Amino acid sequence: MNVTTIVFIPGLWMSALSWENWVKHYSDKGYLVIAANWPGMDGDIELLRRDASSFANLGLTDVVDHYEQIIRDLETPPVIIGYGFGGLVAQILLDRGWGGAGAAIASAPVKGIARLPLSVLKLAFSIIGKSHSNKTALLTAGQFHRAFANSLTETESLDAFKRYVVPAPNRVLLQTVFANFISDSAATVNFRNDTRAPLLLLAAGKDRVTPSSLIKANFELYRESKADTDYKEFPDQTHFSLLRETKVADYVLGWALCHANGSKLTAFPNQTDAWSVKLSA
Repeated sequence: MNVTTIVFIPGLWMSALSWENWVKHYSDKGYLVIAANWPGMDGDIELLRRDASSFANLGLTDVVDHYEQIIRDLETPPVIIGYGFGGLVAQILLDRGWGGAGAAIASAPVKGIARLPLSVLKLAFSIIGKSHSNKTALLTAGQFHRAFANSLTETESLDAFKRYVVPAPNRVLLQTVFANFISDSAATVNFRNDTRAPLLLLAAGKDRVTPSSLIKANFELYRESKADTDYKEFPDQTHFSLLRETKVADYVLGWALCHANGSKLTAFPNQTDAWSVKLSA
């Protein structure tokens, strides 16, 4: 039986383990999934928090190239699903011609959005301002709760923080925040690309990191493209809760399979180990 391949891209500050609910949900339905960390981020989360040197110098292009190589090694175009900064990576990958369909969930801003929401700027500069080094920054448990997991209790949020959150390369964050001031910004996408695969931009109504206004502005930039582009908002969801909801996962995959560019989205039949990240207790 042919099985669709799905490539997950985690966001800034999040390990690939953050996709575990979606991975299990899709795997239980018979799909093959690849949930790979950003380059240099494999390993125990506690160790990565103590020593981020293996990924401290990462730039956005390094991250995009990393996932492009993963997709390049597949025999057929996958569904590409990115979250947060992973959503920005997904948009760039689709623009490069990869994937049969893609979804950018609560995506970080692409170059061209005229005005970034104050919430985005405040979060970015508060984190960089409190960075313990000049290369990486780690969210505090309080920042994660207020910005990402505002629908969870403090205990639930702390558990999620301990399980998923890793330091972030400051370079990636700064490249995105200042994209409009950089002529050859790595966050650039050709919004008039008529040949890219279909793209779904998904927002959460209670998102304090990438509010729905930001995602709508991103969607508007694609207006002149003939390629399929859709917008969907889940009004009761927050930035982090999107990763916990199977109804969101079902919507995204259903949309992707319906809009794929005539590609037969299948994985090669001898792929038996679809995991790129080990789930640990």
